[in-house]
Amino acid sequence: MPQPITTVVLATHNHKKLAELRRIADAAGTGLTVVGLDEVGTYPEPAETEPTFEGNALIKARAAAAATGMAALADDSGLEVDALNQMPGVRTARWAGPTASDEENRRLVLAQVDDVPDPQRTARFVCAVALVLPDGTEDVLRETMEGRLAHAEFGSNGFGYDPIFIADGNQITNANLSPEQKDAISHRGKAVRAMVARIAELNAASNEREQ
Repeated sequence: MPQPITTVVLATHNHKKLAELRRIADAAGTGLTVVGLDEVGTYPEPAETEPTFEGNALIKARAAAAATGMAALADDSGLEVDALNQMPGVRTARWAGPTASDEENRRLVLAQVDDVPDPQRTARFVCAVALVLPDGTEDVLRETMEGRLAHAEFGSNGFGYDPIFIADGNQITNANLSPEQKDAISHRGKAVRAMVARIAELNAASNEREQ
């Protein structure tokens, strides 16, 4: 009989993503413990070869669950710019090249939409979160944060494309938001909260079967 999920491994070495997920899980009051890959040892990590966020999230979560024997979470997130035909998409982290920095990626996107007027600078962040359990159970949730691209970088919080992205309803970039403000509206915040709620449902069902 499946045991309640009390600990999950997040399939990432990104400390900012790990801190973000822990912050959101704590705020949900579930008591869920989240560990990162740096805390569980090394294993051969698969290439992200799928053309969708959902597919890549599942690749990472399946590998983490198989290697650790733990419930595994993985996300694949990215920026879709309408004027660039929804690119960078799954290439978001390497848009300016395989070893590009966040700053280089941002500069390239801004250069590519330099002559695009404000009404056409619409964009969105997408996040797919996958949960894979040791027994093979899988679930994937997708959420978005709609917005537009700024004309220059503003702010020092967050990471990735936050300094050039203005969420709908805001006049400042994500990099000017506090972590709590960003979590409340972000694609990852919404996806993680939904997945944490899904884990709570699975735990409740497991507890019912034990009674």
